[in-house]
This record gives sequence, structure tokens and C-alpha cells, in this order.
Amino acid sequence: MTLGGLGIGITEFVMMGLLPDIAKDLEISIPQAGHLISAYAIGVVIGAPLLVVIAGSYPPKKILIALMIMFTAFNALSAFAPDYLTMFIARLLAGLPHGAFFGVGSVVASKIAEKGKEAQAVSLMFAGLTIANVIGVPLGTYIGHHYSWRYTFVIIVVVGLITLLSLKLWMPVLAATKNRDLKKELGFFKQPESWLIILMIAIGTGGLFSWFSYIAPLLTEVSGFSAGSITYILVLAGLGMMVGNFIGGRLADRFSPAKACISLLIAMAGMLFIMHYASYNQTLSLIMTFLTGAVAFALASPIQMLMITSAKGSEMLAASASQASFNIGNALGAFLGGLPIAAGYDYTSPVWVGTLMALTGAAFAWMLIARSKRLALAV
Repeated sequence: MTLGGLGIGITEFVMMGLLPDIAKDLEISIPQAGHLISAYAIGVVIGAPLLVVIAGSYPPKKILIALMIMFTAFNALSAFAPDYLTMFIARLLAGLPHGAFFGVGSVVASKIAEKGKEAQAVSLMFAGLTIANVIGVPLGTYIGHHYSWRYTFVIIVVVGLITLLSLKLWMPVLAATKNRDLKKELGFFKQPESWLIILMIAIGTGGLFSWFSYIAPLLTEVSGFSAGSITYILVLAGLGMMVGNFIGGRLADRFSPAKACISLLIAMAGMLFIMHYASYNQTLSLIMTFLTGAVAFALASPIQMLMITSAKGSEMLAASASQASFNIGNALGAFLGGLPIAAGYDYTSPVWVGTLMALTGAAFAWMLIARSKRLALAV
């Protein structure tokens, strides 16, 4: 499952670095090429709950293998796409299994883990995303720039095939959900707690993307780094994400996932606030890039565990919904973070937007905790 996270992480994040190469090859503009990123995010939002609902009655191993077959096939289509329309459709379809894979995988990881270490097991699966940002994305970007962006997608296909083989050989066989009640599962979306978590994720994690979407111009125009050094600084951010991912898993096992989420969202707001001032100094900027990446990605496991523990009987659907929410946060953070830049403010302005989004997410987490306490007292 970690290998699956690696492949998914590469295909999601490498597009940012390959846009100029894809635009040139397909003879389209940069904004048009940017729509390919949106197409993938739309695929995630559509596919996350839909595929879990459709496949939820099958054994988890079969579901994960089927999702990885889809992932591999549609990324292969991306590698050979002859024109913009085909590439757009391929990216949309490649996004479909993303959320469902992490949703089902999170539940599986928590079930096969030792008691008390469920969140750490989930963080191990999400480690694939962080490894992608440290190694896969920079390597894929380099290959795309110096050879062909199509070779990058061939590498993603190879990772998908290796993941398929690993799932087939080593993943334990777990029983399918018996006496499945689809109406009861969909009842997850009728609970106020569910929407508080969804809003917490979509707005709170949007704070990360408000900063990360504009990190390149922030580093070059404000911090004064050369354009050629951006790839290496992104590796530093990826290392921070890797460290934070494992810390988040331990926090969610030691404390309640809700408390871990509110603490980390407040910490992320603090990191982004400091980033505004630290960006004018190169050394401080590098330190804060690592720390912000660590704090932001520490949220991954607590968020998944919060969803799973809050949705008894609908765990897979809830965990996949969190991935859809995360991608809404991706789009929302990039959009809102770009507004002050468009209004004429400098490249530090998106971190102010990110700070407000993270604090808003923390407010939703506080509302969730407060509601849980009220319900507990009422029983």
C-alpha cells in the first residue's frame, strides 16, 4: 500500500513541474495545461465515494487490486495521449481510484495493525506520498525536462505494476463486509459530525495548499533563491512531510484524533504566520519550509483515523470522503491563495490566506470536540 501511495503521489504532484513540457508537446497554453491538474482533482472527488459504494461488498484485497489496475491503465493512457482532450480524459480517469485506494487502504491498515498502533500503520501507507515528494516528483520532473514527460508516466505505470504484484503476493486476505446496508452507510452524510470533519479537512488543509501552490515564486521573488534551486528546496519540504507523517501517526495513537487535528491545525497556522516574516531571510526560509511541511503532513493520519472512528459501519466510505475533501482543499487553497496576488499584493500574501484557512479548520475541529462532549453528557 505504501508503493501504491508512492505511485499516486508522483502522478498527482509531478504535473506541477511538467506543465511547460506538456503544454509545448500538446501545443496548448500553460493555463490549458493547468486544467489537467484540475481534471485529476475532479476525478478524485468523484471517484472517492462512488467507487467505495460500488465495490464495498467485495473483499478489500480485490478492491485494492482493481483500483490499482485502473490507476495503472489510465496513467498508461496519459503516457501515450496524442492530444489535449485525450490527456484531459486520461487525467480525470486516473484520479478516480485515488481516494478510494487510500480510503480502503486506511481501513485495512488499521485492521491489520497491532492494537494501539492503528494510526502508525495508516501513516506507513501515507509514507508513499511523502517519498513521492522527496524522490519521485523531483526525479519525474528532471526526466520530463531533459527527456520526455511521457517517460515520467511510464515510470508511474511501472510503479503501478510493482504495486499490483505486491498486493497479490503479500497483502493479507480480509473478509468482505457481510450483510452490507448501503442505506446505513450513506447515512454517514446525514450526520452533523461528518460535515464538520469534511469542512475541517477541506478548509483546514487548504491552508497548506495556499502556501505550497505559490512556494516557487515565494522562494525566488521574496527569499531570493535561484530558479534552479527550487527543486532541491522542494526535496527539503518533502523530507519535512515525511518526518511529519510519522509524527502524526504517533500523535493520533497517543491522543484522540480530534485533539491531534486541532493541535496540528493551530500549529500549521503558526508556522504559516511565521513564514511571512521568515521568507525574507534565506536560512529562516529553509527552516520554515521544512517545519511547515512537517506540521502540515502530520495531519494525514489523524484525519483518516478521525474519519474511521467517527463512522462506524461506514469506515471505507468515510475514509475515501476525507481524500475527496483533501483534494477540495487543494483546489480551494490554490484559488484563494492566488486572489491577493491577483489584487497586487506580494508573494507572501498567500500565507496569510493559509493562516486564516488553518485557523478556520481548527475552529471546525473545536466544534466537533464540543459536540462530542455534549452528546456524551446527554447519554
